[in-house]
Amino acid sequence: MKKVLIASDIHGSAYYCGWLLDRIEEHQPDRVVLLGDLLYHGPRNDLPKGYEPKDVIPMLNGIRDKLLCVRGNCDTEVDQMVLDFPILADYAVLMLGDQTVYITHGHHYNEQNPPALAQGDVLLCGHTHVPCRHEHETFTYLNPGSISIPKDDSRPSYMLWENGVFTWYDLMTGQSYIPD
Repeated sequence: MKKVLIASDIHGSAYYCGWLLDRIEEHQPDRVVLLGDLLYHGPRNDLPKGYEPKDVIPMLNGIRDKLLCVRGNCDTEVDQMVLDFPILADYAVLMLGDQTVYITHGHHYNEQNPPALAQGDVLLCGHTHVPCRHEHETFTYLNPGSISIPKDDSRPSYMLWENGVFTWYDLMTGQSYIPD
């Protein structure tokens, strides 16, 4: 793969999912990784703008051939019944260039509770809705933030992996940035 777009926490927002589809069209990635919480907003979150899970279903099903997804804490078997691609895996392991990337939502394994990782591996999680990059002694922790419910004064965001580099992007402007 030459280019991978990474996003998390759509939470049923057709409004923000539409923006995501625009960015996918713009970047033309080989693969799109979704880090969970696709349709439901969860009991702790306010409803995101454009909360229309029934509209998100065909939007995501329309790009099913590009998707690699893991299960978020708000994703259920009922969601799987309406989506035409697998969403119930708790984690996936992806080779990006020479890096091993462990992909999970972040509600089980996360920065404070990492899985067994080798020196230089990347742990890629969503869940917190806060974009960040933290270098640890043995691994790098990355979070793209949230598409629809950003927290801690962050913006709706996603990441792109290209040529061995992870870059964060503002969903609305398409401009790259470095998370705080």
